[in-house]
Amino acid sequence: MRSVRLISSRKLAQLARPSIFLPAGAEASVAQHIRAFSVLNRPPPQYDGHVPLTLIEKGAMTLGSAIGAFIDPRRADLIATLGEVSAGPVAQRLRDTMLSDPTGRQILRDRPRITSESWPLDELLAMPHNTVGYVYGHFRKRYHMSPDVRDEVRYVDDAECAYVIQRYRECHDLYHAVLGLPPQYVEGEIALKAFEFVNTGLPMAALSLVAVARLKPAERQRFFSIFLPWALRSARRAKPIINVYWEKELMTDAAELRERLGLEKPPNLHTLRKKPKKEKPVAAEASAATTATPAESAPPA
Repeated sequence: MRSVRLISSRKLAQLARPSIFLPAGAEASVAQHIRAFSVLNRPPPQYDGHVPLTLIEKGAMTLGSAIGAFIDPRRADLIATLGEVSAGPVAQRLRDTMLSDPTGRQILRDRPRITSESWPLDELLAMPHNTVGYVYGHFRKRYHMSPDVRDEVRYVDDAECAYVIQRYRECHDLYHAVLGLPPQYVEGEIALKAFEFVNTGLPMAALSLVAVARLKPAERQRFFSIFLPWALRSARRAKPIINVYWEKELMTDAAELRERLGLEKPPNLHTLRKKPKKEKPVAAEASAATTATPAESAPPA
């Protein structure tokens, strides 16, 4: 009877290696795909603070942050998370928009940041009142806003795309200030999100529009009749606002910058929300004027 020759475990491991079946150079690529990406086996971060996520985690965070932002549209942390996990290839297209523009390329090279240290409030308020810097400084002072409250991007996988989302996030208040949309009204915030969605294509801005359902009837009517048409019209005409190097426009006249960018200023929301003063009934005033006391109405002796 012929003896059976067993193959050693080392030989089996060599036979199972992908280098036997693949050309040179492909082994590392296959090994990278064989190693599954899971919550217990994450790839290394691509930049400081980066948190790689699985598709399941991204889906769960998208759903959870969307529901939370709908319940409370002022939750900036949920809106920020929603923007990051839903950005996907749109962030790459927005980066390509910057790369196709000389100013956008310079922003990507310099990577400036908008903080209270780099943009001191007292310096902004010292600028001429018609300038972008003063308008933004007055906005920060009036609404007690600080650029330092903006969360750092963590869930965008590409480092350059992460900066693009960070830049968009930090410029959001500048859009409020230059366009004159007050942030304390939900309808004003939704109107700006509609503008941003059309101009940038970021899905986070579109997802924020579900908050329209929370508006009061008068606010909803005003949004659909005034602010949504304005957002669609102005955003289509305007140049990509992601390519504005705001640090170099602080001394520019705000109206001149809007004209150069093709930005249409929306109607004043403060004025639209003012309730007309109630007038006293004319009949009641006439009756009060003609009513006399008994002493006054008595005939002279």
